[in-house]
Amino acid sequence: MPVRAAQAPGASVFIAAVAGLGDHERDAAIRRELLAGNLPRFLRQALPATLNALRPDGRRVQLTLCVLSDYLGLGSDSDFMLVPMGLDSAIAVASKFDFMLPTRRIVDLIYRAAEVRLQPQPLPASDRMRSAAYLQQHDALVEQQRAALGAAPGALTAGHKKDLVLSARLWQQPGRVAIYGWHRPDGTPIQTLSTVHGARYADYSHGVRLVSQTMFVDGRPARLLDVLADAQLGPLLSDEGPLRPPANWLESREVIASRQP
Repeated sequence: MPVRAAQAPGASVFIAAVAGLGDHERDAAIRRELLAGNLPRFLRQALPATLNALRPDGRRVQLTLCVLSDYLGLGSDSDFMLVPMGLDSAIAVASKFDFMLPTRRIVDLIYRAAEVRLQPQPLPASDRMRSAAYLQQHDALVEQQRAALGAAPGALTAGHKKDLVLSARLWQQPGRVAIYGWHRPDGTPIQTLSTVHGARYADYSHGVRLVSQTMFVDGRPARLLDVLADAQLGPLLSDEGPLRPPANWLESREVIASRQP
């Protein structure tokens, strides 16, 4: 990740500057800021999320993923905001930093591993769900809940957003975004896997959680793409079975985000 520039705007300055822009123009501005390194320090350190499981062949295995502590946010440690993005921007940022989006099963794993579990706080459904005002309002609710729990940014945190996820449906239905999550305290998600929205859609409830493309299988480093495609290991991280995204994940943007409604 690039070093955050001294003159980079904090979230409050940024959101005021883009408040009058349309959804797609704001998405492009968020993308530019993140690619330039305008994100807080606590989002620059990956944390472990470990799964001990049985492979389909009955052998025990330990899988450790390296995930960012929270959804992507823009700004400084003292002035940041969690920011949603369309699928193309999310993949562009993830790929630039050598990360990926999670699968549905990985989202569940992160929730179980989280040190801080926030409760979903849905706002009334309306045509303002994609507005800057809604982003600010929901971000304030998240921070109030975080403060009430005495949870500092940097702890592995989950439950407060829906995730953009990798799914086989993205290659079956180009031009869509797959979302899942927003877990209740009992661990069940409000949002089941959905591809109803076009790839450019993003609203206040969406979050982009990055998962490193480097993980560990029984303590040995491995590429997440290879593990997802493996007949024995893939089903442990994807409930759609082995998942085989293109080897060059950056190029896959042009496949799964094409023909956007």
